Amino acid sequence: MRIIAGEWRGRRLASVGAGDTAAALRPTGDRVRESVFNVLAGAMGDPVPGAQVLDLFAGTGALGLEALSRGAAGAVFVENGAAALKILDENIALCRAGARARVLRRDARDLGPVRVPATLVFLDPPYGRGLGEEALEAALTDGWIAPGALIVWEEGAPIRPPAGLKLCDARRYGVATISMLEKV
Repeated sequence: MRIIAGEWRGRRLASVGAGDTAAALRPTGDRVRESVFNVLAGAMGDPVPGAQVLDLFAGTGALGLEALSRGAAGAVFVENGAAALKILDENIALCRAGARARVLRRDARDLGPVRVPATLVFLDPPYGRGLGEEALEAALTDGWIAPGALIVWEEGAPIRPPAGLKLCDARRYGVATISMLEKV
């Protein structure tokens, strides 16, 4: 797993090995990440430069770190799994991103007070458990997502946009469906 473009282009990130941790963590692969960021840069008007990123169910942090590499102003990574947090901390250190990265070690459905609302959100919950809907609802209710923000949601099946969000694009990559939503 590596950073695709930007300041840290080509930098290898720590990832998961075989075993139980690998089954629990499902990092977004390089090709899917590259496709997502190409869509963001093209059809979505490139919301990454200067963005405030919220990476829910951050796992290894690959999505948020890719955004930081491409010019996002800052990123909040939300994760509560011990194995994922270890890898996430290692990846932030590998990229020397500590000044622009903040890790919230908690459940993505209980974010607490917001400092700066996000303009770009990555949502990559465990597939098929309804956690994405719950986390997104909590983030919207608690003011974590700015008006006009773009949400990139990776799920195992197509999703229905929650109230207040408009579906802008949806694409299938193997077992993953990437939906891009806008807060209206």
